Amino acid sequence: MQIHPKKIILLGIIALFTFTGCASDKAQAPTAVKPVTEKAEKVFKGKIAGKSNKAKSISIVVGKGDKAKTVMLKFDDSTKGLEFAKKGSAAIIKYDIKDGEKFATIIKPKLAKLPAGVTEIKTEELRGLYENHADMTVIDARPASRYAQARLPGAISIPVPEMKMGKETVLPANKEQLLVFYCGGPT
Repeated sequence: MQIHPKKIILLGIIALFTFTGCASDKAQAPTAVKPVTEKAEKVFKGKIAGKSNKAKSISIVVGKGDKAKTVMLKFDDSTKGLEFAKKGSAAIIKYDIKDGEKFATIIKPKLAKLPAGVTEIKTEELRGLYENHADMTVIDARPASRYAQARLPGAISIPVPEMKMGKETVLPANKEQLLVFYCGGPT
């Protein structure tokens, strides 16, 4: 069976109109397309310098060294995470501008980034390791006074300041053994 060339051209024109549509009598003026721009997130990261419940304000030190500056923000009853606005603690504060002033909307603790090869485990996972008598060394990184009050079974006390000073510590000789460090909060 042979298809006539006129039929192929006719089928091509029908397909063209099917996929592109027919031209209309009215020419449409080109419309301007506004580029979509994402709203820049307003965030301060640094150490809390102070919080005044009376003035409903928080001050945070941002930047390092000579470039460090203190920024004041207001807060209100809708601000989330006010419990993380403690003097000296590292925080991330998201804010909006209201009536020309910076208002904190969300305050979160600024957590340390884990080094490569280090993973976080949750309480339930640690409980499972204890129940299965896993071969592990548990290290309590809290101050010695907190360790003396209470600790996980078999935990060794190595407070963070001692780790930072590079004091010699008793770690397992087996470098493949699981090490679990814990502390008293989000650090």
